[in-house]
Amino acid sequence: MVLVKILGGIDLISSFGFLMLVFGIQPWTQFLLFCAGLLFLKGMMILTGEIPLSIIDLFSALMLILAIFFALPSVLLWVPAFLLLAKGVVSFM
Repeated sequence: MVLVKILGGIDLISSFGFLMLVFGIQPWTQFLLFCAGLLFLKGMMILTGEIPLSIIDLFSALMLILAIFFALPSVLLWVPAFLLLAKGVVSFM
């Protein structure tokens, strides 16, 4: 039960990073890399059979890494932000 809340917290922190990018606040590069690394590690749960949720995590990690180097279209920032926010909120219920 505690592990679910920790993983949900990672989702919430990562969605906060996406929302910072959407609204023009430039987060620290280390923060984005940290969130992307955690999401990538969570995405490796694809090997255990959690395919749909792990794909969201892997896609989000890739978008965070790309956002460091490129200005991404806002759709590619809003979609992972909402999906991660939803996953994070549900994990705390």
